[in-house]
Amino acid sequence: MAGLKLRVEFSSVIRSQSLFPLTFRRTRDVKKGMNIEQDLAKITLQEKTLCFEQFDERTAWEIGSRLHAAAEKRGAAIAIDVTFCGYTVFSCALPGTSPNNANWVRRKRNTVLHFHRSSYGMGLQLEHDKTDLAGKFGLPLSDYAVHGGSFPIRVKATGVVGAITVSGLPQREDHKTVVDVLADYLRKPMSELALD
Repeated sequence: MAGLKLRVEFSSVIRSQSLFPLTFRRTRDVKKGMNIEQDLAKITLQEKTLCFEQFDERTAWEIGSRLHAAAEKRGAAIAIDVTFCGYTVFSCALPGTSPNNANWVRRKRNTVLHFHRSSYGMGLQLEHDKTDLAGKFGLPLSDYAVHGGSFPIRVKATGVVGAITVSGLPQREDHKTVVDVLADYLRKPMSELALD
């Protein structure tokens, strides 16, 4: 039951003034009724579609600035990082973030750079396979995170050259924030790429 949370419903408690019977229901931190296979297929499409012809420090600045503007418009407290060719070329933290967000950025980015897949896609794949990073790959959770928010920078003629990462929102929203900005920048229709 990796990645699942249990929620206790106390409706019977109020009626009976007793702590029993309690009912338990599985919940996910993603939309109710989510289909992992559908999301994985859509994320794979995102990763194939959101590719750059070329990428450099100017591109990193533009993407980072667009993420910053989107977060400010929304009033979101997120940390933003764009890593290219092994070093950080854009980094900022909006008011309301903490050093913990920077640590989440580092761990999500490590996942993308290791697997060349989005951190959210990796997390869903591991949940689908009923395993985790430590069990399947022997990777320490102190250095890797499979929560949404980091996306590979893929250049068509080269491959993965870095990662674009945000942290501060629920993981599905972190992932969506990056995908929305990339789709707009690359002029790709979100109607084909959006998760349901």
